[in-house]
Amino acid sequence: MREAVLTVDVVLDEIIEVNGSYAKAAMILFHGESNCDAFKGRILPGAVDTQKEPLGEKRLLSARYVLEGTDSTGEKCRIFIENNGVIEDPAGEIRTTPLVYTDSKSLKWLETAELYGTVQGKSGGVFISIYKK
Repeated sequence: MREAVLTVDVVLDEIIEVNGSYAKAAMILFHGESNCDAFKGRILPGAVDTQKEPLGEKRLLSARYVLEGTDSTGEKCRIFIENNGVIEDPAGEIRTTPLVYTDSKSLKWLETAELYGTVQGKSGGVFISIYKK
């Protein structure tokens, strides 16, 4: 089994939905933390997952958030993550394409690496794992 390079434990705070005539949309506000080997820290305020689902099409997600904490060398840093995906099966695992920016010297390789992610549901939130392809 492949080991994730970054994990984030997300707690959902609020879901704001709009059901239009031609599409549904949701803004999902959240917080959480990362406690993996590469990084330990928390999600800063302002994290949001924007989801939209045009009538008859699959639901699209685009989550954006900033983590603040320390990398594996003990240096303070921040990580910006944009995680985009298509929800194929709402009850199953979601696959994503993450984009990462960071001021961490030890994690800067994430900015140019080919990455994929998974989102798994849990009580009150989701668990995000990011892997190197």
